[in-house]
Amino acid sequence: MGAAMRRIHVGNALSAFGLGFTVPYLYVYVAQVRGLGAMTAGLVLAVFAVAALVVLPFAGRAIVRRGPLPVLLAALVTAAAGALSLGLAGDATAVLLSAAALGAGQAVMQPALATMIVDCSTADTRSRAFAVQFFLQNLGLGVGGLIGGHLVDSTRVASFTLLFSIEAAVFLLLVAVMATVRMPRAPRFEGAPARSTRDGWKQLLGNRAMVQLSVLGFVLFFACYGQFESGLAAYGVEAAGISTSALGTALAANTLVIVVAQFAVLRSVERRRRSRVIAGVGLIWAVAWVTAGFAGLGHGSQEMATAAFVTTYALFGLGEAMLSPTVAPLVADLAPEGMAGQYNSAFALVKQLALAVGPAVGGPMAASLHGPYVVTFLLFSLGISVLAVRLGRRLTPAQDHPWRGRSRVVTRGGAAAEAVPAEA
Repeated sequence: MGAAMRRIHVGNALSAFGLGFTVPYLYVYVAQVRGLGAMTAGLVLAVFAVAALVVLPFAGRAIVRRGPLPVLLAALVTAAAGALSLGLAGDATAVLLSAAALGAGQAVMQPALATMIVDCSTADTRSRAFAVQFFLQNLGLGVGGLIGGHLVDSTRVASFTLLFSIEAAVFLLLVAVMATVRMPRAPRFEGAPARSTRDGWKQLLGNRAMVQLSVLGFVLFFACYGQFESGLAAYGVEAAGISTSALGTALAANTLVIVVAQFAVLRSVERRRRSRVIAGVGLIWAVAWVTAGFAGLGHGSQEMATAAFVTTYALFGLGEAMLSPTVAPLVADLAPEGMAGQYNSAFALVKQLALAVGPAVGGPMAASLHGPYVVTFLLFSLGISVLAVRLGRRLTPAQDHPWRGRSRVVTRGGAAAEAVPAEA
């Protein structure tokens, strides 16, 4: 791992730390601490999603034209300004504008960092680089949430002002760190400055494999990540009678499995076809939903229901660990030369759409329609497997199974090396 990649991973960890540091406490801050009510607090959370949906279509083109580093630095400064102003905002208008700046900045960070990973890695190292990214993101989110929770006090506005000020300082520190990154000379897409944003999206939509991967990505994020803190949590409390402490244990189990399993599964995942790995994740998540069904509908003891619910989150974590070195490198491999930023931003846009729709659909359904909720998302998980198999038929061997191509090159190289002395 070179110096540039190390700094990029520091950037991933710090950006995730900033996200976990404040986002879990936004609702309490706006609704209770600032006294602006539940409606305004809900609008703030919606503004985060809307801001991401607005800026991401333009972020990809900016990354292609200007490079990922300048776009990342601009996003960090925007996020720092939004965080600082959010800690000082006292009325609804100021809170919403600050949230929009913070949400837009954080949304652009991810495709910019992902494109930097693509530019600083090779086909041989890319899966491992994205696995490290996912590991550090989860670590940053967990540590940020833990520290932030110990700093805030709902009776003191000053504690939240301090929280958002620290977040702004973290983003500015990250500006200083990332400004020292020396990016390799990445290939540029010919004629990129002369092409319009519409042309870039038209070319992307013409890539059938990328379109299929985007549909698959939407279902992945909708059926898993979009349910974690909304539908699945509501289902656990309402149907399974899970306590808040048990819900915290389930979330911790999810993170623990990711941290423990990430590098354990990496070697196995690297040696298999990517489409088959994703299909396997769909099957694992289907088992997770069956386990969730047992927790809420199995009429067992409360201890069994709690254990099943914690197991559900753990199974989701195993699937996430399998996806991190699979999906992001596949997006990069599908992108033409110089277009990785556009493709990463498009996939981030799909993710944001799924994360916006997922809670809106799953939350109300989980609270009142327990059986249909589990069956619906069980079917979505099985649909992931079907979509993954179909995607595999459209991928080239190098895109679907890059390790096999590398192993053949090594084998041929070894055979050639042995043949020379024999002839001599």
